Amino acid sequence: MEVFFASLFRETWNEPKRVEGLKVRVKAAFASGIISAALGDDGSLWVWGSSKRGQLGLGKGITKAAIPSVVETLSGEEIVKVSLGWGHALALAKNGNLFGWGYYADGRIGKIGRELEISPLESDSTKLRSKEEFSAIEAAEKSVMEAIEKEKDMPIIWEPGSIEELHELKVTDVACGLDHSLVLCRDGTLFSGGSNVYGQLGRAKKDLGMQPIDIQLRPLSIASGLGHSLAVCHDSSSEPTGHATSVVSWGWNQSSQLGRDGRDNIPQVVDGLVGESPVSVSGGRAHSLALTANKEVWAWGCGRNGRLGLGSSADEAEPILVEYLEGSEVIQAVAGLDHSLVLVAA
Repeated sequence: MEVFFASLFRETWNEPKRVEGLKVRVKAAFASGIISAALGDDGSLWVWGSSKRGQLGLGKGITKAAIPSVVETLSGEEIVKVSLGWGHALALAKNGNLFGWGYYADGRIGKIGRELEISPLESDSTKLRSKEEFSAIEAAEKSVMEAIEKEKDMPIIWEPGSIEELHELKVTDVACGLDHSLVLCRDGTLFSGGSNVYGQLGRAKKDLGMQPIDIQLRPLSIASGLGHSLAVCHDSSSEPTGHATSVVSWGWNQSSQLGRDGRDNIPQVVDGLVGESPVSVSGGRAHSLALTANKEVWAWGCGRNGRLGLGSSADEAEPILVEYLEGSEVIQAVAGLDHSLVLVAA
């Protein structure tokens, strides 16, 4: 498999160009706003881009990689998934081991040989919860800009390290939000770590680091938006056969991206999807998508610039079926920061 890209920085390409320098056959690719990553079929992790936040994971002080470079620290590990936040990263190995690097304040990558500390960004961020002061998009943009101004004070882990709290557990899925992380373990326990300004950690426990989420259902898969969290859960109560699934949401809800009423900081079922058998979810800056077993796509939250695919720019407080896709065999639905992508079988 080959990797292609289009750049918006320094030079601009109107069509995809092949990424030169990858010395392996690629089986998956990932990207954040500033760096890109690829997984080789041998389990190796390759990164490129520019980040002063340590997200490259290539060693202390290395902030730029013009061509793909292998992350030597993870040599010998068969990496199967990478998730990238604003300033941190998580990599999941096939054997269930989890590694983190980049910004580590607030325990967003757990304990990796250092004492946890509060982020210097937290002191002013609680004011962004005011719905009267900012629109959803303005609040998100203000949060990011304030964070960028204070980056010089953020503590960094420059190379991938094993997360201490999870040494005895096997991880099956990971998802990074802007400055928080979700980690799903094989035994069904769901952990969170990082900022909890919007209630995106989903737990009453205030301890730093990776701690279990207060969730009643058994999670099957997870996703993170900028400041909200989503999970597809096994829900035996919603169907007599016991094989039903539900979407549970918590965190930032300024544009109704949780798709439900109730307390924002407590994981609760999205009632509008009960009975629809969701199989995957995805979160953007302020909107959410769900794909069901019937190959249907449901969207909710901020509708600005048509990101919900519903033919308007109106916000939707609860999940709405994307009728334009009816009859299509949808394989994947993904929420970008402010747009959405759907993969359909030919």
